[in-house]
Amino acid sequence: MATYERHYCWSVLLRLFHWMFALSIVFLVVTGFYINNPWTNTMIEGSASFPMATMRYIHYIAAYTMASAVLIRLFLYIFGNAQERVWDILPISKRNINNLKMTLLQYSYISDKHDERLGHNLLAGLTYLFTFFAALVMICSGFYMLFPEVTLLAKWGGILFGSQQSARYLHHLLMWWFMIFAVVHIYLCIWNDCQEPEGLISSIFTGAKFKHRA
Repeated sequence: MATYERHYCWSVLLRLFHWMFALSIVFLVVTGFYINNPWTNTMIEGSASFPMATMRYIHYIAAYTMASAVLIRLFLYIFGNAQERVWDILPISKRNINNLKMTLLQYSYISDKHDERLGHNLLAGLTYLFTFFAALVMICSGFYMLFPEVTLLAKWGGILFGSQQSARYLHHLLMWWFMIFAVVHIYLCIWNDCQEPEGLISSIFTGAKFKHRA
């Protein structure tokens, strides 16, 4: 019978980032769809209720929440524990490159071998890193659209995104990445928990994972 050891993996700050980021995505996507194409009767706008104003207000709160979460993750990429730093998920060492290969083979059902590690596997880590940069683009384009009168934002927004409409199109396009990412992320977390009893899902609540006793 296999025995396991409990290992502390994710800090409170990392878990806080995760849930702030996850919840902000849900609210941003729902309100973003509404802002783009309202599904309520717009004739009620300006009467007893203000659905568009309410949706925009929720969107702004969620946007500031995402921006705060991204700042937390940036801090952890630099100053977090060994599993949280960016060096742990970059293919810059033989161990990490081997983990990436093994993960791709396992996810493709070509191999049953599992490279046990305390932090993220390389495929997941690189996906999270890409999502981090996508979030930065979302935040920058969002604030550019929100504050067009701010000289600094207008200048750099124009350099990075061009017109307001170009920023809006990119903002909307990237939203689909976050929706696809969320679905695949949840599926693979459940899949991994079924394949290996490491406590992957519970770790984002407790901060601890389980490894085979040496």
